[in-house]
Amino acid sequence: MTDLAASSRSLPWHAQSDARRWRCAPAPAETRAFHRTLPAYAPTPLTELPSVAHELGVGRVFVKDESNRLGLPAFKALGASWAVHRVLAERAQSGAGRQGPVTLVTATDGNHGRAVARTARMLGQDAHVFVPKGVHPAAAAAIAAEGAQVTEVAGDYDEAVRMAAEAAEGADAVLVQDTAWPGYERIPGWIVEGYSTLCAEIDEQLAAAGASAGPDLVAVPVGVGSLAQAVVTHYRSRPEGQAPALLSVEPEAAACVLESLYRGDAVSVTTTDTTMAGLNCGTPSSIAWPYLRGGLDAAVAVTDADSARAAADLAGLGLSSGPCGAAPLAGVRAALAGTGAQERRAALGLGPDSVVVLLSTEGTTANPYSTTAH
Repeated sequence: MTDLAASSRSLPWHAQSDARRWRCAPAPAETRAFHRTLPAYAPTPLTELPSVAHELGVGRVFVKDESNRLGLPAFKALGASWAVHRVLAERAQSGAGRQGPVTLVTATDGNHGRAVARTARMLGQDAHVFVPKGVHPAAAAAIAAEGAQVTEVAGDYDEAVRMAAEAAEGADAVLVQDTAWPGYERIPGWIVEGYSTLCAEIDEQLAAAGASAGPDLVAVPVGVGSLAQAVVTHYRSRPEGQAPALLSVEPEAAACVLESLYRGDAVSVTTTDTTMAGLNCGTPSSIAWPYLRGGLDAAVAVTDADSARAAADLAGLGLSSGPCGAAPLAGVRAALAGTGAQERRAALGLGPDSVVVLLSTEGTTANPYSTTAH
């Protein structure tokens, strides 16, 4: 287990006051009901790690293990399945669905694209997925194995999103993208709603584990911020009861949310290569940003080495967690170590009895990586 040793490196960190008092409307209840109708649906495990709690100096630590969600090695199928369900229902109601299969188009760093492709295959639709540079060939091959057309893009994630949007302009195509921008927000909103099932499961699982008061801190990995938006929505829509601290974790190579919070407005950043491929995004989602700005207590950025150490430690405890999935553990470790650690612990409201939930969003097979190529 990694020691929380002090670091001489300045930690990329930003904290916000009053986030736990910020409120929003809840996610629709019918999302969870829909997921329960899917043949492969089952709640993913919430695993307690006492040794990590001891290391971090808190009461209990739980990891939400998304390494097998609806038959795929990441949480993304929750959002893709609900959004595609809504898209196809709307097309059927308008009469467009009688004209034959639709092509579901998206851009991806790996997991979302495979989830869209799997959903399309299951429902007899077509899929076209744009993959930016930096995604491991095995991840792209897994998308193609679902029957999707895969287009490799020489540019970054934002460029892949632009190309996917252009490809979806035809009458028989629909863009199913997990980031939003002005003029394209409804379908990304459905994807965010789909992620709410994960949070509802955590409530039930914590109660069953004797932690019915809920978590004191939830750490979530962030790319464009869609999952973080779902987490903020879940915990900031409660009219009463405990409001946990919410911490976003990004790669230092692509810390668009951290930079946006620091500047007080959504901005784009230039990204570089990172093994946390699913988080390699340069622009926050337009619909996520108001929730992140209002409801996140803090943001932290971590290195690939931080994530790799966390993934190795989780593997040693029996959990399959890829670089993105291990980022929350790396982020909490970074926040609670080094110069300023006590101030950061206080900003997160953590004490010796606190309950911490880490969202491990992918297993090791979701986005393969190596130290020499990714």
